[in-house]
This record gives sequence, structure tokens and C-alpha cells, in this order.
Amino acid sequence: MTVYVNDRPVHIVRAMSVRHALLAAGLLKQVGTGRKVYDEWGNEIGLDGALADQARIYVR
Repeated sequence: MTVYVNDRPVHIVRAMSVRHALLAAGLLKQVGTGRKVYDEWGNEIGLDGALADQARIYVR
């Protein structure tokens, strides 16, 4: 399935978490330095959160 991390498409296998999408996008280290992950509506989400196809997440 395809999810968008900072508006960049990332292809992951179904049932993978936010952590896996960030790892595939090369952004997991940024979260370790204090940045947070948000969904497309501005809600903070955890690294173990589930993703749906076409989901949009942002690291800020």
C-alpha cells in the first residue's frame, strides 16, 4: 500500500505501523531527536499507530 510521509509516497506492506513508514522514508531518526508525527488533520500519532492506504503523515 502507499502512504505519504511529508507528501512523499512511501510503499509499505499492509498492517505496518507509522514506525515502518518513517523507517522506509528515512525519517525515523528525526523522531528520536524530539520531532513529533502528525496525521493530515494535525493530530499527534504514536509510532505504533496503524496506517490505512493513502494515509498522510507529517514529521514536524
